[in-house]
Amino acid sequence: MEERLQAKILIADDTESNLDILTEALGGAYDLTVTMDGERALEIVEKDPPDLILLDVMMPKLDGYEVCQRLKADKETRHIPVIFLTALSDEENEGKGLQYGAVDYITKPFNIELVKVRVRNHLELKKHRDGLEKLVRERTKDLILTQHATIHALGTLAEFRDPETGGHIKRTQNYVRLLALRLKHHRKFEDCLDNETIDYLFESAPLHDIGKVGISDAILLKAGKLTEAEFAEMKKHAAYGHNAILKVEQDLGEITTSFLRFGKEIAITHHEKWDGSGYPKGLAGDKIPFSGRLMAVADVYDALVSKRVYKPPFSHKKAVSMMTEGKGKHFDPDMLDAFLELNEEFRKIALKYADFEEEKKTLSES
Repeated sequence: MEERLQAKILIADDTESNLDILTEALGGAYDLTVTMDGERALEIVEKDPPDLILLDVMMPKLDGYEVCQRLKADKETRHIPVIFLTALSDEENEGKGLQYGAVDYITKPFNIELVKVRVRNHLELKKHRDGLEKLVRERTKDLILTQHATIHALGTLAEFRDPETGGHIKRTQNYVRLLALRLKHHRKFEDCLDNETIDYLFESAPLHDIGKVGISDAILLKAGKLTEAEFAEMKKHAAYGHNAILKVEQDLGEITTSFLRFGKEIAITHHEKWDGSGYPKGLAGDKIPFSGRLMAVADVYDALVSKRVYKPPFSHKKAVSMMTEGKGKHFDPDMLDAFLELNEEFRKIALKYADFEEEKKTLSES
């Protein structure tokens, strides 16, 4: 007696005698469900997906080819192996079935031992494939966690240079995600802002000031206004950050294309301005990557409401007023409009991750 397996098999055939033969041959080893109708087969698969489907080609209303096409067009069912059952044995029909996504083709009248072997083999293949897919998912998860940790560590390097901005990473990350989620449904951004991209933007935001590790403390921590020469040196942090990330990207190769792309863009473009008066390249309008435009809104708002060595925190109301004046000048008008709609949510994020009591007090009073 064959060892009982827990695999579920759906048999769809409009001939009762065929169902009887297959049920007798396979029923002792597998959990079987049978139907004589293609539409019913699809309903069964939707409610309780089997591990394998034995599918008759010639059925009324909905033939096996159409059933297979629909299964393979659905990401939830495309992985289920389909074996066609048919009296059509010529090569053209066999090729047609395989073209639709079937894994095998068994002709009638059935050779029962052959049916058993093929069913067992394809279930084993599916088992190994599922195991590999699980392993890939686990490895991918580990890789993503490593990537996230690497990004966070790189971003934190810049924060260590300035002890007054410990919450800056969390605040700007959350501002970027909040703004991106709102713009996701905007006609101008719907093609470039999907959930995966928004996740990358969230994770990459901490890299925007990584280039500050190349700026001297005398300039970075200066309490007063920077001289023209000092400001020229400070502006180099955008290029320093971009070049550092580019080097990492080149060393690691193609696997980091999505991983570091946005961090690189954000580092070099978050000080560009909509009207072209920003730095380092003087880009204007849509020539500034949307990632840099998003970061500009987040970074400027945070700078305004945060305490710095050179200024006290501004109130939320004053910060919003100042940013409104920058619409179409410093900021992408559509992004600024979204910020204004969400400004209270920005305030809540700033309050939640505030570094100093002075900031919390000012934000609470706004």
